[in-house]
Formats: sequence, structure tokens, C-alpha cells
Amino acid sequence: MSTRKDDVKLAVYMERLDSYIESQTKLNDTLCTRFEQMGEELDEIKHWRTRVYGAKSAFVLLGAVFIHSALVLGSLIGIMSWFSSK
Repeated sequence: MSTRKDDVKLAVYMERLDSYIESQTKLNDTLCTRFEQMGEELDEIKHWRTRVYGAKSAFVLLGAVFIHSALVLGSLIGIMSWFSSK
């Protein structure tokens, strides 16, 4: 008689264990897909970050070129006006 109760308890335990394993498998699959999506989003963010850094570098370079050309033209005008006044 006690073996039958033990068999029923074992069967219930095994069924619960199977459902737990199944739910954990589904959870792991869901987590893996979400991590893959996050990886793709991070790659996209890195791509945009490099584009922004490139645009920022181009802006700084163009600013330096404009400042340099303004200084050179200003010095030429200054030299020409200094020599023309003498």
C-alpha cells in the first residue's frame, strides 16, 4: 500500500519537474532571443556613434581650416596695409 502512495508521489514529482524544466527551457529561449536583439541594437548604436564621431571630426577640421584661412588673409591684409601706409 505504501508503495502505491510513493509511486503516486513520485509521478506527481516527476510531472512537476518536467513542467519546471519545460518552463525553464522556454525562459532560456526567450532570454537568448532578447540578448540577440540587444546585441543587434548595440551594433546599430555603435554604427551611429562612429558616424557622429566622423561628422564631429569633419566639423572640427573644417573649423580649423576656416580659422587658419581667416588668420592668413588677416595677416596678408595687415602686411599690405602696413607697407602701403609707409
